[in-house]
Amino acid sequence: MSASASASSPAAVIPEAPPLLLKIAPAIFLLFWSGGFAAGKIGVAFTGPFTFLAVRYGLVLLILLPALLLMRPPLPETPAAWGHLVVVGLLIQGVYFALGYVALASNVSSGAVALIVSLQPILVALLAPLAAGERVPGLRWAGLGLGLAGAVLVIFARSTIAAMSMTGILAAVGALGGMTLGTLYEKRFGISQHPVTANTVQYAAGFALTLPLALTLGDRHIDWSLPFGLSLLYLVVCNSLIALTLLLMMVRQGEVTRVSALFFLVPPMAALIGWILLDEHMPPLAWFGLALAAAGVALATRAGQKSGRDETAATVIADPGEI
Repeated sequence: MSASASASSPAAVIPEAPPLLLKIAPAIFLLFWSGGFAAGKIGVAFTGPFTFLAVRYGLVLLILLPALLLMRPPLPETPAAWGHLVVVGLLIQGVYFALGYVALASNVSSGAVALIVSLQPILVALLAPLAAGERVPGLRWAGLGLGLAGAVLVIFARSTIAAMSMTGILAAVGALGGMTLGTLYEKRFGISQHPVTANTVQYAAGFALTLPLALTLGDRHIDWSLPFGLSLLYLVVCNSLIALTLLLMMVRQGEVTRVSALFFLVPPMAALIGWILLDEHMPPLAWFGLALAAAGVALATRAGQKSGRDETAATVIADPGEI
């Protein structure tokens, strides 16, 4: 976003994120996002991945569209602003979720998909200097390395990544690419929009992509059941409406590499949720990996705090209209 566009945008009508919300947002996002892997695995057992996503996005829009009409939040002022929202929606809702669900439906475990996607901070750390003008401190690299090592230990200890299909693995890698590009694009071009406006446009983009795929390529049959309904409810409310809103808010408020370091805790947290809810055993090595990943995130965050003055300047230049 250019400085002139920022000046013409009525920033006062965009709600400020309360300080308390900014403090607890990482924990809420981590919990809701991590639980989405198990919920998605349950959902695709009852229908095709594209059909499941189309139904999910349709339900989200049934919630957001009335809210949009009642609240009348400010809309993007330029075609470019509309386009940026659509691109982020296609990358995250269309590429990341669609390919991630294809991987889950291809007999790739939810833990393995979480592990592959956890490589996103490494890709962001490599691409961020070019895409967002950031410098990555050495301690940040050390934290990223510890986080990745912890995530690998957790998944390895659970021994759930054997006998995976190559199609599923490639789909998971594609999902990783979609989320990485979506995060970088949002930070580089994202314009401060009301969350209801941004979510409505982005989920509409995802729905427009997944519905034709469901009608032409997917299994349109749905085996309606209580587990399917509960997984859909969780993904609509906790994952689609809450977690993604918090993710985009944190990206616009902070520096992109540090925010992405949260993804290192997703595989350990997904394993923990599976142990509590699905009775998936967590051996001692997995608990060690969980602690190692948490230490990596703490180290990466501390490195960002030490160089916070320089990062703040870089963030303002990259996105002068952030909330």
